[in-house]
Amino acid sequence: MTGKRIAITGLGIFCGAGKDIPAFADALLGGKSGIAPLDLFDVSPFPAQIGAQVKDFDPLDHFARKTAARLSRADQFGVIAAGEALRSSGILGQAGPYDLGVVVGAGAAGMFQSEQWLKEHLAGRKGHPNLLRGILPDKTTTVIAETYRLGGYQGTITTACSSSATAIGWGADLVATGRLQGVVCGGADTLSLLTFAGFNSLKVVDPEPCAPFSLGRQGISLGEGAAFMVLEDAEAASRRGAQIHGYVLGYAAEGEAYHMTAPEPSGMAAARVMNSALRTAGVDPAEIGWVNAHGTGTPLNDVVESKAMKLVFGDRVGEVPLVSTKAVTGHCLGAAGAIEAVSTVIALGRGIIPRTLHFRGRDPECDLDYCHDGPRPGSSAIAMSNSFAFGGNITSVVFSR
Repeated sequence: MTGKRIAITGLGIFCGAGKDIPAFADALLGGKSGIAPLDLFDVSPFPAQIGAQVKDFDPLDHFARKTAARLSRADQFGVIAAGEALRSSGILGQAGPYDLGVVVGAGAAGMFQSEQWLKEHLAGRKGHPNLLRGILPDKTTTVIAETYRLGGYQGTITTACSSSATAIGWGADLVATGRLQGVVCGGADTLSLLTFAGFNSLKVVDPEPCAPFSLGRQGISLGEGAAFMVLEDAEAASRRGAQIHGYVLGYAAEGEAYHMTAPEPSGMAAARVMNSALRTAGVDPAEIGWVNAHGTGTPLNDVVESKAMKLVFGDRVGEVPLVSTKAVTGHCLGAAGAIEAVSTVIALGRGIIPRTLHFRGRDPECDLDYCHDGPRPGSSAIAMSNSFAFGGNITSVVFSR
């Protein structure tokens, strides 16, 4: 990423831990987990029956009835979170529609509604075709562009659980190179029976709320939601008097080519992408105050990410907390990277390093500082956010306040 300095002028979120930025910031910094019993579909056949579901959601609180019927749950979450980011940026109306674009990281997209159609079909009834509208992962991107008249660019990235982190990097590239004046970028993904059953079949879901880096952890807690940020050329944003929440300093997206579900065990691949992100950002490892971990809570991932931290930070690793916010939000798959990016920007802005919740005891293979004991003041202005996905899709993004 070279060229213009990239300012973050808008933030938006809609997830199980909070339905807007103020509510989410309160949960993130106050250590309030969104993980609870699920009721979106029948989870009784599975050993894990919890997750970070967006509860008490009525689409008609946000959309007209005809509009809501055409949008998948993922589309709806995406439009709501992108709208909050765009409104807070103030860029709509101050830039032409062809100067603005959207990049979305997607996962299961409209799978939840498609499952409703299949259920109707198997019961011998004619499911409404609207239920199948969201099955393509780029649908959410299209809907956000149409809703907010963003005519400059539409892009969709599907790299499993790093999708929306990479979308933020791609969005930053579009602005840094002068292709766009501004871009709203992030991700949206929702719970569905297929993904819930799939992760349970892999035996990587913890029956209890996920406990990243803790002794006895059994895996992830799934979640759902959407998060977006508006990126602009920093000089242009300052000229128009926009509030600047932080900066995207750089990012790297690479591939491990090791295994479909397991991370490269030495940590060298994860360390490589973290170092690449630091180089593109022009940041020395000594300047990083803390890292927002991928931190899924699976036994293998947490150990490998800890090894990667040692490779990147060397003797200083004990001074760089590795924090997982997934115990607050659940693992939101395609939206995870964006939710963690927004978390990082909020925490940097408040000068607080968040807590990793649900500590069960120290794992001798996870021997770093994970902020298990509570949030703490953070004086550093720079942090990194990791997204290490299935299929070897790995991304790291460097932010500053």
